[in-house]
Amino acid sequence: MSKTVSFKEMKNDPSLQKFKKETYVKWFRDMLLIRRFEEKTGQLYIQQKFGGFCHLYIGQEAIVVGTASAVRPGDKHMTAYRDHAHPIALGTDPRILMAELYGRATGCSKGKGGSMHFFDKEKNFMGGHGIVGAQIPMGTGVAFAEKYNGTDNIAIVSMGDGAVRQGALHETFNMAMMWKLPVIYIIENNNYAMGTSVERTTNVTDLSKIGLSYDMPAKVVNGMRPEDVHNAIEEAADRARKGDGPTLLDIRTYRYKGHSMSDPQKYRSKDEVNDWMDKDPIDHVLDIIKERKWLKEQEIEEIENWVKKEVEESVAFAENSPYPAAEELYQDVYIQSDYPYIKE
Repeated sequence: MSKTVSFKEMKNDPSLQKFKKETYVKWFRDMLLIRRFEEKTGQLYIQQKFGGFCHLYIGQEAIVVGTASAVRPGDKHMTAYRDHAHPIALGTDPRILMAELYGRATGCSKGKGGSMHFFDKEKNFMGGHGIVGAQIPMGTGVAFAEKYNGTDNIAIVSMGDGAVRQGALHETFNMAMMWKLPVIYIIENNNYAMGTSVERTTNVTDLSKIGLSYDMPAKVVNGMRPEDVHNAIEEAADRARKGDGPTLLDIRTYRYKGHSMSDPQKYRSKDEVNDWMDKDPIDHVLDIIKERKWLKEQEIEEIENWVKKEVEESVAFAENSPYPAAEELYQDVYIQSDYPYIKE
């Protein structure tokens, strides 16, 4: 058994008792699919199958699956450029995601967005965004639209620990609290903004304290356990739907790979990485499944084989898909509208 959980913890921790077999199996399957998709993405990038920037989510999977299990289908999601895992957790077909990496017309952004700009309107994934912190005000605008239109939906806006240094965050937080917008702010705090640790950028290392200036409810969350993420998101979502406004979550996690594929990772030690790898969220969930005898070894192997097949088929789909036609350069640049304040 890994160091992520013990039998005593499973017996005594209410957060582990709350969730049923179906939830744990889905978490395991989805996290494993994300992990294998990202591992394959890294291999293909090294093989120069596609170019551009590429940021992997390996190690952070518990955040997206815990969030996905705690929200509703109509809720909107937006994140930064480490964006491959979010749509997978929301149910996007990995084939169109791999095709986007390859720059093919069948990709989720028609092959024009690449690794950092995944979108899926059907799953309410409002995109990965390449400008650091840009998604913070944009995602809040989505929350404003939901409130304006009188829906019961919320917006979930994810950012890295480096993005909290953007001035737009403070303007946005002030507005979101003033208008009690239905939004959850997630700091995917993996402790490094590229290669700069949180400790080197601020004397306030508890990033949840950023909410204090705005009387915004905030808390620190263990991002290596989907149970903890689910519970925190569920509480924040309930608050937002009641009209009580936003919540800030400092979700502590760790990326097992570099900031991007070109990162030599000289700013952290092997011992530090190994310590966090002992807390692998996939091992944590699988340990519980095994301890409770929810799946036989053959059933676990079947899930692993299904995941492997999904990734293989995604690569085949991408490599057999066409590139965008030349005229696509002029599509999706502007939008025509009948709205009276938008002139032709």
